[in-house]
Amino acid sequence: MKRLLSFFICLGIIVMWSSCRENFEFSPSTGNLEFERDTVYLDTVFTNIGSSTYNLKVYNRSDDDIVIPTIQLENGTGSFYRMNVDGTTGLEGDQEGKFFENVELLANDSLFIFIETTIDIETLSSTDTQFLYTDRILFDSGNNQQDVDLVTLVKDAVFIFPSRDETTGIIETLTFDVDGDGTPDETTLQGRFLEDDELAFTNERPYVIYGYAGVGAGQTLTMEPGTRVHFHADSGIIVTDGGTLNINGALSTDSEAQENEVILEGDRLEPLFADVPGQWGTIWLFNGSMDNTINYATIKNATIGVLSEGNQEATNDKLTISNSQIYNSSAFGILGRATSIAAENVVINNAGQSSFAGTFGGKYNFTHCTIANYWNNSFRQFPALLLNDFIVDENNTVFTNDLTEANFNNCIIYGNDNPEFLLENEGAVFNFKFNNCLLRFDNSSLSGTGNYVFSDMMFYEGNIFNTDPDFEAPFENLMRIGQDSGANGIGSASFIIPNDILGDARTSPPDAGAYNSTIFED
Repeated sequence: MKRLLSFFICLGIIVMWSSCRENFEFSPSTGNLEFERDTVYLDTVFTNIGSSTYNLKVYNRSDDDIVIPTIQLENGTGSFYRMNVDGTTGLEGDQEGKFFENVELLANDSLFIFIETTIDIETLSSTDTQFLYTDRILFDSGNNQQDVDLVTLVKDAVFIFPSRDETTGIIETLTFDVDGDGTPDETTLQGRFLEDDELAFTNERPYVIYGYAGVGAGQTLTMEPGTRVHFHADSGIIVTDGGTLNINGALSTDSEAQENEVILEGDRLEPLFADVPGQWGTIWLFNGSMDNTINYATIKNATIGVLSEGNQEATNDKLTISNSQIYNSSAFGILGRATSIAAENVVINNAGQSSFAGTFGGKYNFTHCTIANYWNNSFRQFPALLLNDFIVDENNTVFTNDLTEANFNNCIIYGNDNPEFLLENEGAVFNFKFNNCLLRFDNSSLSGTGNYVFSDMMFYEGNIFNTDPDFEAPFENLMRIGQDSGANGIGSASFIIPNDILGDARTSPPDAGAYNSTIFED
């Protein structure tokens, strides 16, 4: 009997609920929708590259359940925008993502509209290199019509990408002499070698690179002041045997606009990606490339900012880098392997491993450089500066090579870990010296032993240890030093570079690092 009574009670509840649902009515909207914002800025995109997805929240603040008769793009089927309203794409055919009918919205509830765009700038203008594209989302019509503006800045670009086989879909890969035996080797690196008419990058339009852009024997890739280069994921530049890279930026009058610097970064232009590490591969100076120069460049958000391999005995240093900044590398800012690098007025910060690593020996001379690491995205295994004379192969065999020179003059080597430099010697020649540097090394178990006898003037002279460099905002890559910096006035005139990275004359005695000290504005 109790079971039968329970059954009829449940049945009654179900019937009553169903009856309520049948009487559930939606009233037409009356133009009283509220919006999260009145304009959706889809930031900046390159022509023919899809944007990120942006969202708009729409509110029904009334106590009535309403139906919105139409939600549509003002430009109709010709719009370069596309929408998704609460998980639906609207009408089928050419109106998909453009036109929606009878969208229900409960009382005191909200819905999401997701918006994307892909724009071909040539359909907008045949002359402009950038174009402001706009549209509107229209809600309802007539007297009840409301709208939200959509705005996107579209930039034209020079696109460099490998070919794709139309039959197999296989993407072109680079073939060059990898092992130095004189025979070209096939690689798995997607990309292609640049044609002769592609070897001069200018500031007229940005460059967008898919895969690796190769610079071959007898070729020199040059970049003029103001050049902007953007790399897709797993992309970069590789300079192979006999090739040369010359990045010829210049001092900018506006340190924020950096109008004359060459900037190399990822191809995602939205502010959300401005400081995301590891968006692209590296600038790879392969063994045999020669006379590479980088001046007034900003290299950011790579896996490895610059990878330089081999040629440590070259008459001219394999890489000469000056007045440049390398930030937000997911692995290394600069990684050298048995190579030769001369650096002046260089700032490296925020790397997932080391900001600078000179491995398997080599020859390195850094003067008035700031080698810092304030990485806070994950655990960091290595210090800001790493030097060693060995490599270990897949069979766990150790190979050594001489570190013929490693001189750091008037530099800052600091970070948010301790110690911030590591010297690993496996028995090869290991020549290094720190002159008039600000160093972070406060480790009682290592100090006074091995390579860390700081009183030995053959290796250490005129240095200051563990004194705050007073960086402006190191976690945001603002690396100027303040009036209270431990680097102030500790440099030696013997190593002075006349101007700092901003072009300002250095004081006497000079401050260590790439910047003169300054008074920060409140």
